Order: sequence, then structure tokens, then C-alpha cells
Amino acid sequence: MVQKFLMAAVCALLALPVTAAESINLSIATGGTGGVYYPLGGGMANVFSKHIPGMTATAEVTGGSVDNMRLIGTGKPYIALTQADAAKDAYNGEGKFKGTKIPVRAMMMLYTNLMQAVTVEGTGVNTIADLKGKRVSTGSPGSATEVFAFRLLQAAGIDPDKDIRKERLGAAESANALKDKKIDAFFFVAGLPTSAVTDVAATPGLKIKFLDSAHLLPAMNKASGNIYVADDIPKTTYPGMTVDNKATAVANLLVANANMSEQTVYNIVKTIFDKHADLVAVHKAANDIKLERQKPEASPVPWHPGALKYFKEKGLKF
Repeated sequence: MVQKFLMAAVCALLALPVTAAESINLSIATGGTGGVYYPLGGGMANVFSKHIPGMTATAEVTGGSVDNMRLIGTGKPYIALTQADAAKDAYNGEGKFKGTKIPVRAMMMLYTNLMQAVTVEGTGVNTIADLKGKRVSTGSPGSATEVFAFRLLQAAGIDPDKDIRKERLGAAESANALKDKKIDAFFFVAGLPTSAVTDVAATPGLKIKFLDSAHLLPAMNKASGNIYVADDIPKTTYPGMTVDNKATAVANLLVANANMSEQTVYNIVKTIFDKHADLVAVHKAANDIKLERQKPEASPVPWHPGALKYFKEKGLKF
């Protein structure tokens, strides 16, 4: 009788689904400290470490999307926040990744990054075309801001290597240089609001000004594929704004290497949606991380099987 009971118990245990806790030290490639990637990535690291068994996650300061794609290419346990244009170039081995294709896979669409072309009154800059001959920061080396800025300038008929006095500064450094009148304008691509831009807008004695870029969208997409969209920076976003800025934008993705296990990616995606409120508390850009925005066409690179498993469980069509 006892033997039959033990056998029945063993069979019952074998029938239960077992998910082993995979031990992993995960690095999250983010961006500079003046943008959105770093605080949001830090929030993700805290949530993953707390709620995914066996995982210890840390956020890493980087130069931005281009650097992040190179980190993904190492095959080490990285996930990364990146703009869709940088991910596409990395996957295809184009642009800054020419000759080196990276096996990047999409985990989810996060939120939209807007191009913030920032100047102040008194520089003589009123349009993107006015940047010719000016001192302009195009973003830090290794950032998708630089990729986006170059494409925007080229769409306006400006050669970024010849027609401007180029600086390659991160968001916080660009803001300080503009305040100190060392540059006339800077580009930064991020979610809203961006702390470095808020810093400029709130500086006494300066009146911030944003340069419209939506009119350059057709030329940009003709050269780079239909990856950019028009979007507005509402006038309520920063102190001193008087009109909405007609901007250009690109999707942000969370990505991994194709070699990351299906279960790890599934756990990450599930935890982000389960603990969404915790991320919103870190940065309001997380408000835009929504299940209904996860669509096949949201990513220019293939989706990771672990992400697809979660989305299909939720009834999404992939």
C-alpha cells in the first residue's frame, strides 16, 4: 500500500511543469546618465533582480545604441535598450556595423524616441538649415543620436563632416556646453522629458528653442527606409516652450542576442509587464510600454522566440 502511494506521488510530481531557476548575471546596456535609457535600465535591473529567481541584473552606462549593439554582439549575457535604426543597421551589417552582422533579436517595443534639436535665443538658429557653419553637438560617439542627427542633417542638405563645426558630446555635456555658449545647438534623441534638456530649459537667463524636423521626414525615409515617423514634443514638456515642436521620432526596442535562452527572455518580458507600475515610478516614459504596441512590424529585426512565446500566450498575432 505504501509502495503504491509513493509511486503515485512520484508520478504526480513528474507530471508537474518544472521551470528551473537559471542562474544568470545580466547586464543591461543603457546610455548616458543624462538620458532616459540609464534610469529606465536601472529600474529594470532592480525589478529583475527582485522578481526573477536566479537573476542578478545591473544597468551599465554606455555611449548609447551603437555601443549597445556591439555589446550584444559579444554574445555575453547582455540585453540592451536601442533605437530601431541602430538595431536594423547592426542586424544587416550596415552603417557603423559595415561588414559585421550582429545576431540581435527584439524582445519588445518600449516607447518612442523623439529627436530633440535644441538651441536657445540669441544663436541666430531658427531652423535645421541654419545650423550650417554653426557649432553643433551631434551626440556622443557610439550613440544612435549621432546616427539620427547625421541622417537629419543630410536630409537638410548639410554635410555633417564639412558644413558644421561638430562636437560629439553626450546629453549632459551638450546641455552644459550650450549653457556656456560653447556650442550653438545640440541634438539628443530620447523619451520625454529628458533631464539634460530640462536643465537647459530651467536655466535663468536662457530661453530654450526647439528646431522643427518633421518636414525632413520624406528625405530621411527615402535614404534609410521607412523607419522614422513624425511626432510632436508638446509645449507643456519643458519650461519656456510656447509652441509644440514638430519633431521626428523612432521606436525604442529592448533586444538580446539570439543565443539568449528562450526561458530567460520569456521571464524578462513577462516581468516587465507584470511589474509595469514599478518602471513607471522610475520614469514616466515607461507609460508607453504597452502590450498592444507589440506587433510584428514594430521591429525591423527578428523577434526572439522567448518574447513570441509570451506575446502568443497573451493572444497577440505574430
